[in-house]
Amino acid sequence: MISRETKIVNTIGLHARPATFFIQKANSFRSSVWVEKGDCRVNAKSLLGVLSLGIVKDTVITIIADGVDEKAALDGLCALIESGFEN
Repeated sequence: MISRETKIVNTIGLHARPATFFIQKANSFRSSVWVEKGDCRVNAKSLLGVLSLGIVKDTVITIIADGVDEKAALDGLCALIESGFEN
């Protein structure tokens, strides 16, 4: 299991459309993936879970991955977030 912190840089945060892109990317990996904000942790492959965190611009979140492609999952999801969902 590995984890990495990343900062949300897009203006609307991780809501609606960006959250959908994030979840689609998370689902492309075989590893289990979670998003953590403060003391709350949700399944990164669940739209309702991700939206329930209320992640806005400049929020620092932790992405946690566990499985055969955990490094690729972290790299891919962090790159998507750091691009402002331009990928």
